[in-house]
Amino acid sequence: MELNTIERDDIGAAAENLVVPAAATRKVFVKTYGCQMNVYDSQRMTDALAADGYAATDAIGEADLVLLNTCHIREKAAEKVYSELGRIRELKAERAKTGREMLVGVAGCVAQAEGAEIIRRSPAVDLVIGPQTYHRLPGVLARARSGEKIVETDYAVEDKFEYLPQPKRAELIRRGVTAFLTVQEGCDKFCTFCVVPYTRGSEVSRPVAQIVAEAERLADAGVRELTLLGQNVNAWHGRGENGEEWGLGRLLFRLAEIPGLARLRYTTSHPRDMEDELIAAHRDLPTLMPYLHLPVQSGSDRILKAMNRRHMAKDYLTLIDRIRAARNDIALSGDFIVGFPGETEADFEATMQLVEDVNYASAFSFKYSPRPGTPGAEMSDHVPEAVKDERLQRLQALLLKQQQDFGTSLIGRTIDTLIEKPGRQAGQKVGRSPWLQPVIVDEKAGEIGDIIQVRITKTGYNSLFAELA
Repeated sequence: MELNTIERDDIGAAAENLVVPAAATRKVFVKTYGCQMNVYDSQRMTDALAADGYAATDAIGEADLVLLNTCHIREKAAEKVYSELGRIRELKAERAKTGREMLVGVAGCVAQAEGAEIIRRSPAVDLVIGPQTYHRLPGVLARARSGEKIVETDYAVEDKFEYLPQPKRAELIRRGVTAFLTVQEGCDKFCTFCVVPYTRGSEVSRPVAQIVAEAERLADAGVRELTLLGQNVNAWHGRGENGEEWGLGRLLFRLAEIPGLARLRYTTSHPRDMEDELIAAHRDLPTLMPYLHLPVQSGSDRILKAMNRRHMAKDYLTLIDRIRAARNDIALSGDFIVGFPGETEADFEATMQLVEDVNYASAFSFKYSPRPGTPGAEMSDHVPEAVKDERLQRLQALLLKQQQDFGTSLIGRTIDTLIEKPGRQAGQKVGRSPWLQPVIVDEKAGEIGDIIQVRITKTGYNSLFAELA
């Protein structure tokens, strides 16, 4: 997911058309790569900077501070960041000609992984800051403005959730009727393809009191749908208000008591952390939407073992049966990696069979790419790129058909839809279905924040069209 995306031509245009803001307030431009966690972290950074006199801007040409909030999951992630920094360097040089300062910072998982190497390779960068140290941004910027080059990536695990900024109510209202809330960070699973344990650290759960307080602030600001975030969100646990140890299921029941919150979701989950109480929440809690993102990565037991997933395909399928028995209208989403080292055609066919057996409503699929420092990068028997390409095309064709079939199955049904924002075309509004699809309705169907009943009339490529029921 990206916010404030910088295209190559946008940066060139910005260098030619620098804007000098009339107000004295400094402005910050944030480009966000990657997952919902990074989107949430970008908001954390802008909230922390607001107290330091920075206002967010969508125009890089008027920014006094440019932050790239990076992701290390995709192939050649670091090289893409360096390429972007090269373009920003030119903009910074143009800005200097006008006598105005532009600070450049790299944040997120690439920052955590690369550290001082970023400043060595890109001298235009003034600061590098890791995902757990965003609360230090104002102090870091004060040092950077004095000419010091800063690398701030060291942190104490217990400090992860101690310094989260609290944005003003007006800012929360501006963000809309849906929101993310991080409840867990880090990962202890050490899948052999993944860098998250090295860039985000070990699993840490946010305290119940903090979570409930933030959820109440969001609800008070008009948020109707709340998505709980974590690298392994269903590994969350904490001491509840009753003094007992809670898991994610019990936390969801507590959040459902907050007035105004009409919908709850959570992502991303690990199959090994789907506890009985969480499955019961899907059965008993109407506020919890019937949609679950539950990555499996492969259908081959041999590849799952090489990935250190610590479950077999049959374990995953049995879990799916239990979840569907608890909530028969639940839609499932997953993640898949094709071409992991040593993957044979038989291994890949096992993945295709698992996809057939589960029948996903949506999914994300990728070619394996080595991440430096992970065990997978050191494995032998890497799959040729051409083979990975061919397998990915076959898998994506099957997943796309399942997604389209799921959308088609909703035609004629009456469903609840949360109206979220104006549509791209005049006369339309965009809602969100219980299964996370965009729903296009007439603008007169209701106001933003309303939950209305609509009848699905047709499907688009990634969306549904509906009329008021």
